Amino acid sequence: MKITTKRAAAAVLGAALAAGGAATTAFAAGTPQKANSDKHVLLLSVDGLHQSDLDWYVKNNPGSAIANLVGHGTSYTDAQTPVPSDSFPGMVGQITGGNPGTTGVYYDDTWNRKLLPAGTTDCAHTAPGAEVSYTEAADKNPNALDAGQGLAGLPGSILQMTGNAASLLDPAQLPVDPATCKPVYPHQYLKVNTVFEVAKQAGLHTAWSDKHVAYEILNGPSGAGVDDLFAPEINSDASIAGFKGDWTKDNLATQQYDGYKVQAVLNEINGKDHSGAAAAGEPAVFGMNFQTISTAQKLPMSDGLKGGYLADGVTPGPLLSKALDYIDAKVGAMTAAIAQTPDAKKTTVILSAKHGQSPMEPAALKRVDDGPIIDGLNAAWRAAGHSGDVVAFSTDDDVMQLWLTEHTQMAADFAKQYLLSHSAAGNDINKAPLTVQASGLTTVYAGQQVADFFHTSATDERIPDIFGVVQHGVVYTGGHGKIAEHGGADPQDRHVPIVVSQGTDSGASIVTSSVETTQIAPTILRQLGLNVHDLQAVQIEGTQVLPQH
Repeated sequence: MKITTKRAAAAVLGAALAAGGAATTAFAAGTPQKANSDKHVLLLSVDGLHQSDLDWYVKNNPGSAIANLVGHGTSYTDAQTPVPSDSFPGMVGQITGGNPGTTGVYYDDTWNRKLLPAGTTDCAHTAPGAEVSYTEAADKNPNALDAGQGLAGLPGSILQMTGNAASLLDPAQLPVDPATCKPVYPHQYLKVNTVFEVAKQAGLHTAWSDKHVAYEILNGPSGAGVDDLFAPEINSDASIAGFKGDWTKDNLATQQYDGYKVQAVLNEINGKDHSGAAAAGEPAVFGMNFQTISTAQKLPMSDGLKGGYLADGVTPGPLLSKALDYIDAKVGAMTAAIAQTPDAKKTTVILSAKHGQSPMEPAALKRVDDGPIIDGLNAAWRAAGHSGDVVAFSTDDDVMQLWLTEHTQMAADFAKQYLLSHSAAGNDINKAPLTVQASGLTTVYAGQQVADFFHTSATDERIPDIFGVVQHGVVYTGGHGKIAEHGGADPQDRHVPIVVSQGTDSGASIVTSSVETTQIAPTILRQLGLNVHDLQAVQIEGTQVLPQH
């Protein structure tokens, strides 16, 4: 096994696993070849997967499909995701090569100071400032697995769902552009282009599968980057399959849900569209995300099995161990299908993660209800002689992001001082009460500090006024329903694997230098023989192809 510490020159942490064939070649820069329609890249995002999870699984399951990928590919063992380490900025980073300050995508549910609220029709007389929710809330029917398409026979018929995900968004739920007085679709919100668009411009076929139809953001600004986008709604009502709640509330439900996307990818490997009903040709760039690991990490208990990790914070507990086996089986099915295609040796597999999860150690968990914190901040603002609330909108998972009603340094400094000087109530893994100091935060960026942190301007209408980095183990949630979360800057949120396995790889290589998941995007283009500088984020940030081994 070869190990290198060659420096990578990009800047975001990320994770991707790759599996494939046999003999390792370099990803180093060179003159790109003309796009070749018989080259393919399959990108798999195993959301929640840590580098330590990968290491543990390969060590304990040396004959597994995942171990085979690692054994026939290059592992980047110090890979980091963007901050905030959440699904939307994480996935966008992997397919654009950019961080949030470049892409304009900070989270899936944010606030924009210039857009108008969803449903606005009198744009000339409506005050700016609007929630931008590119979640299940934007679906035509967020309770339906098909997002409101109206298919009969669900869930069994779900593969008949349209590949035009944007058509299943409800325009009335989207923020409105004051200049045009029209809804802003996710792809219009993205500031830079995607690998799918670059591939399309080269005449190549593209496909993707994800968890909400709002992932049509991956189409890029053109709105046409992904030919076939299959996006069944993960937060829909899973009672149609005999489960309670949505597909994330029971790990077996999540596995069933992920299975639909796996079948879509298998159909695409075999040259069909995601439904398997129509010939389309194997895509040049395609893939999916898995949610099974993420729910096994977050659920306290599911299917009679305890979620998360054992006391050491490294060894997966029974539910997570079972979830890893599930992922291994599905990765094995896909790599086996690739091996049967005529282009097997020209196919690269990258298994990636949009984000990790924290805390891994059960004893570190501190569940804190953010509601009283925000209520206290608003009360303090009014007591200081101001009218109304100071918080316009917040997004708090294991991060605290606040958009204020007054976009000034004074207001931001006021909020920062309050947060750092007040304690908050919470509970631990055993539901015992506890108190956290400084609202559960270690660092609070306010106003201009937020802009500097994200390498953008203080006039950026998208950035929060407050960006709070939590103390390790803090999860903002009411009750006891979560034992882990993601979305912040915790090392356990960000340290994910990247493994790239080319069809000609015959052995394993390890790169120990620091890399970022944003480097996946130019690496995909290089593998397809396309110009990496066709990506706008690569031009802006100087994002490098993953280093050669």
